[in-house]
Parts: sequence; structure tokens; C-alpha cells
Amino acid sequence: MLRFIARRLLETIPVLLIIITATFFMIRFVPGGPFTAEKAVTPEILRNLEAHYGLNKPLYRQYLDYLGSLLHGDLGPSFKYPNRTVNEIIGDKLPVSLELGFISLAVALVLGLTLGVLAAIKRNTWIDYVCSSAAMIGICVPTFVLGPLLVLTFAIHFGWVNASGWYTPIDRVLPCLTLGCVYAAYVARLTRGGMLEVLNQDYIRTARAKGASETRVIFRHALRGGLLPVVSFLGPAIAGILTGSFVIETIFQIPGLGREFVNSAFNRDYTLVLGTVILYATLIIGLNLVVDVVQVWLNPKLKFE
Repeated sequence: MLRFIARRLLETIPVLLIIITATFFMIRFVPGGPFTAEKAVTPEILRNLEAHYGLNKPLYRQYLDYLGSLLHGDLGPSFKYPNRTVNEIIGDKLPVSLELGFISLAVALVLGLTLGVLAAIKRNTWIDYVCSSAAMIGICVPTFVLGPLLVLTFAIHFGWVNASGWYTPIDRVLPCLTLGCVYAAYVARLTRGGMLEVLNQDYIRTARAKGASETRVIFRHALRGGLLPVVSFLGPAIAGILTGSFVIETIFQIPGLGREFVNSAFNRDYTLVLGTVILYATLIIGLNLVVDVVQVWLNPKLKFE
């Protein structure tokens, strides 16, 4: 396992380098710049600003300088937040996005596993049809549609929660429910399919023949194998939850890193865009590695290859 992890970490280096290089040059080739949206300044002031941030250097030199700073853990200064570095902004905003993602993932797993297991146990009954229909609706309705609908219903019509903000625990309900429900639908479908396949195996029939209760059969024998498709999906799901938070944070005005990333893209804040992309790429690669390790732990037939 240690060799597997070390090999995967080494493979991460060229992947991150490609991501950094592509992002660096793409944002530089986009029309406009970090100071074009500001109040009109004289050419002398503009040259001074570019010299201060190193934008007057050749592009290849800027790229090499950025890589050199990155090796020391320095993501550079923000172009839109004077006297603040990208490291400080990420450190301030990241906990909010992680909290949103963690709660949303918990919502997705609780709802999805519950619906999937119920649908598999009660196959071809009204319970199965209701759970499967709910999962299909969740797959078809995107977050940017579900979010405003929940705001219209529970915030504006009933007045139970706030329409935006991230101040009290009740403010977490709508954003996490919006983001979690979409992935709960996928988890439910995968859980149902995995459980149905496992419940038809010989060892399940043997456990029932020995007199094991249905609860023991489900939770002790079937659930571990039935969750393998869900575990495989967790890597892309977590990546989707992290990137999906961009939309959710914008809809609900959450002061997280996803909303900051959207603003930085509009503001042409080169360093903040790069720092956010690097952070999310590193998180996604690391989470995929964890998922691969968990898969082998759940399924002894797999090996670290």
C-alpha cells in the first residue's frame, strides 16, 4: 500500500504541473487585465502597477517566477485585495467551503443510502417506485434550479429560513440540502443497483438458510459489497460537490472560496484564480487516492496495482 501511495503521489507532480501551466497561460490570454476594470489611470500609474506585480516582464519569465514562488508555498499577492496574499484569502475562505461540502456530502450519503437500500429491499413495490422516482427527479433537476425553488418555498413563502447568508446554523440548511440532494440521487441509484446484485449472490442465500435475520443479512453481509459502486463514485462526487459549491455559494451569498473564485475570474485576479485551481486540483487528487484505498479495503479481490 505504501508503494502504491508513493507512486500515486509521484504521478501527481506532472498532473499538477500541466494544470498549473494550462491555467496560467489561459487566464493570461483572456482579453482584459486585473486593472482594466478600475477607475481610469494614467499610463505612468499603470506601468508602475504592472512593475509592482511583475506584469511588465516577458510571459515566460512571469511563469518561471510563479513556479519558483510556488515551490516555497507562496501563491503570490492578490491583484484585487491590496495588502492581502492569496494564501491569506484561501485560509480565510476555505473553511466555509469545506463546511458546506462536508455537510452536503453527509446529506447525500444519508439520503442516498437510505433510499437505495429501501428500494433494493422492497424491489418492485411502491416503496421502490417512490425511491427510484425521487432519485430520477434529483438527477434531472440541477442545483441552479433546485436552489431558487427551495428559497422560494421555505425562505420566502414559509419564512422558516433566510434566503441567503452563512451566519447561523439554520442558514446551512438550504445550501447543504440543495447541493446534497443532487448527489443523493446518484448515490441512491448506485446503492440500489449494487444491493440488488449482492442480494442475489450465493453467500446471501446461505446466510438466510442459516437463520440469520434480514437485518443482519442486509447490514452484516450485503451492505459492504453493495456499497462498492458508491465508493467508486465518491471521488467524482466529492469533486462535483467542491466545484458545485461555486454555484451554491453564489446563489445563497455564502462567503466561501467558490464564490471568491467566481469573483476572481471576473476581476482577472490571476494569482487568486491560479491558487484556487491548484488547491481544488490537489484536494480532488488526494480524495481520489483515498477512495482507491477504501475500495481495496472493502473488496479483498482488488489489489494495489
